[in-house]
Amino acid sequence: MNSRTDTRTDTRTASRTDTHTTPRTDTHTTPRTDTHTTPRADVRTGARVAFVAAPLLVFAYGVIRIIDGFDGSRGPGLAWTTGHLAFMVALVLFVQIFWRLRALAGRDALSTVSAVAGLAGIATLLAQFGIDIAVGFTAADHAGMSVLFSQVKSVPGMSLVVYDGGPFLFYLAQLALVGQLAAKRLVKAWVPVLMLANLAVPFASKDLIPVGALFLLVAFLPFAGRPRARAAVAAA
Repeated sequence: MNSRTDTRTDTRTASRTDTHTTPRTDTHTTPRTDTHTTPRADVRTGARVAFVAAPLLVFAYGVIRIIDGFDGSRGPGLAWTTGHLAFMVALVLFVQIFWRLRALAGRDALSTVSAVAGLAGIATLLAQFGIDIAVGFTAADHAGMSVLFSQVKSVPGMSLVVYDGGPFLFYLAQLALVGQLAAKRLVKAWVPVLMLANLAVPFASKDLIPVGALFLLVAFLPFAGRPRARAAVAAA
């Protein structure tokens, strides 16, 4: 009698344990991991791609610009349009880059102001390059482009905002954000140095834009790596 009672008790206990404990683990824990981590991982992956793709597109713009000048003038034509489109795509990628750098800097007031200034600079450069493309499509030759550009720049405030002043916000924001990260020892000191070199070389000659783009690419490589790789660079 005792053995039968023990057997039934063991069987009932085992069946209760199997039916009530196992499903809870499968139904409640697995979906949380899938729904909450994937979007964040996608954003970080997109940012890593932008840190590499943007400098390469700037490099492409610089090279195409040099090729476009082989005949003694730049634009209008395929090279003029293609080069400008490459740089405009790079500008769009910089929106994500600025916001990612702001996040890495701690989302404080200074990094937020720097990022917003960078976005304003992007807007002015998109306007500038959009005008350049429109002028290239409208004019029959380079002389015609010069006439149209003179008309555009004669509009009050256009030259200051779109051509002379506004674009500097884009370049200064890059240096400001990377400088903040270096000050917080989140990147090595050579990163803002390369960023400064990238900004300086085009002032010597616009034909050096591809060289500056390579400086930019190397400066952005620590941000393009995975989190562990970025931590190793910062600690090196």
